[in-house]
Amino acid sequence: MTQIDRNHVWDMIEDMRVCMLVTWDGSRQSARPMGPMPIRDENAIYFFTDVKAEKDDQIREFPIVTLAYVDTSNNDYVSLTGTATLTNDRRKIEQLWSPVMKTWWEDAHDENIRLIKVVPEDAQAWDGPGGLVASVKMAAAAAGMGEVDLGESAKVKM
Repeated sequence: MTQIDRNHVWDMIEDMRVCMLVTWDGSRQSARPMGPMPIRDENAIYFFTDVKAEKDDQIREFPIVTLAYVDTSNNDYVSLTGTATLTNDRRKIEQLWSPVMKTWWEDAHDENIRLIKVVPEDAQAWDGPGGLVASVKMAAAAAGMGEVDLGESAKVKM
């Protein structure tokens, strides 16, 4: 069985293309799907954002955020908590730019583009067996053939 540690969490999130970024406005949480760009060597996860986005104001005032990742094909789940900052680092924006960003901006030189940088502090990860294996294990448990084992879970300092 795989031990869930810091490196394993990075391995998991590097394979997940979408996560929910959860911010706080002082009275309510708000979640939205985002395209994470994890860079393990920097201990950071980046997101493109627009200077006019409401989440940017929330991050400035309340920088602690949660990132919720789901990979249903492998029954893997990660919830990260960390500190978010906004940056206008044009070199980093150009480095992370990809053609899919043209959906929102003409090119990497658009002055409205900003990056959200999240430095993870801790994570809760669930590393489950693949979809078919999990289904068989749940069916066996439901039929009274033992308890269901859906993988490993751990809280990890990042």
